[in-house]
Amino acid sequence: MFFSSSGPPLKRLFLGLILMAGSLVPQHRAAAETVIVLDPGHGGHESGAVWGGVREKHLNLNIARRVESILRSRGYTTVMTRRKDVFISLDYRARVANQFRRSVLVSIHCNSDGRQRGRGIETYYAGSSGKRLARQIHRRLDSRTSTPNRGLKPCRFSVLRRTDCPAALVECGFLSSKSERRLLCSPAYQQRVALAIAEGIAIGIR
Repeated sequence: MFFSSSGPPLKRLFLGLILMAGSLVPQHRAAAETVIVLDPGHGGHESGAVWGGVREKHLNLNIARRVESILRSRGYTTVMTRRKDVFISLDYRARVANQFRRSVLVSIHCNSDGRQRGRGIETYYAGSSGKRLARQIHRRLDSRTSTPNRGLKPCRFSVLRRTDCPAALVECGFLSSKSERRLLCSPAYQQRVALAIAEGIAIGIR
């Protein structure tokens, strides 16, 4: 649908602003009512993977902040389990999501392989409720990144198992791989990953 550009300038401007505002608001009622809980993995004394002086906990938080910014700009309601470099328990992460009537949880991580052979993205879920969410996120990560697709996998990770809502855990790449570590440290690549995750969440909660 479009409006003719032949009308008065003020009318065209008004209609344009309406279209812009509408494009930022979730178009499905379920999506509009869903609280998206973003969970940057690790934090505080728990650094996660550490390779080449790069700590996973910092990358997880950077990517999660970018995902939140994208989602909020499109009208979604978001909550972060942590907003700075602090330790929080797995139980607390799940409880944050469980306090809402309608929510999803997406835990954001980077991977590691002691043999330094692993590369690529993978996404985990526990139970059927999280599978659709995880699948949509993984599809968009696969289309927006150039790293190997390691697949969508069921797993009984605690943070997934303890949530009452649909939940997914994303491994955005391997810090133990020099090439992927370089990518993950790039703001431009972090934004690309964040956009893929945000798009997948938006479709997964409809």
